[in-house]
Amino acid sequence: MAEHPIQGLMNVTMEKIHQMVDSNTIIGKPIITEDGTTILPVSKVSFGFASGGTDFDGKNAANKDLFGGGSGAGVNIQPVAFLVVKDGCVRTIQLSDNADTINRALTMLPELVDKVAALIKKDEKKEEPAAPAEQ
Repeated sequence: MAEHPIQGLMNVTMEKIHQMVDSNTIIGKPIITEDGTTILPVSKVSFGFASGGTDFDGKNAANKDLFGGGSGAGVNIQPVAFLVVKDGCVRTIQLSDNADTINRALTMLPELVDKVAALIKKDEKKEEPAAPAEQ
């Protein structure tokens, strides 16, 4: 059985959407700065498509193979954050201010842990007793 024209239309639509929306669209290509910091853009991607068609059913035999159809797609790409990798530490920088308190706290948690760990190490160095002088 021959392929119906709507199948070809749907295949082309899906191929084009696949080209527009892939993993490189969501997590962008890494940007590496001179000091070795790697920055990864993160985006929110929304897309939709519609496709349809009809066979023309006419009394004229010449019209029996006529087909009308169309398709359309839309993509919305919104940058939402950056992942910053420096000296083995990963930090998230969110771009939207509409995040609720819990999301902001979770975003700040890794940085807070790093700062507390640095303070603890600093205090441990101060508390170490000095070696006694030999006489």
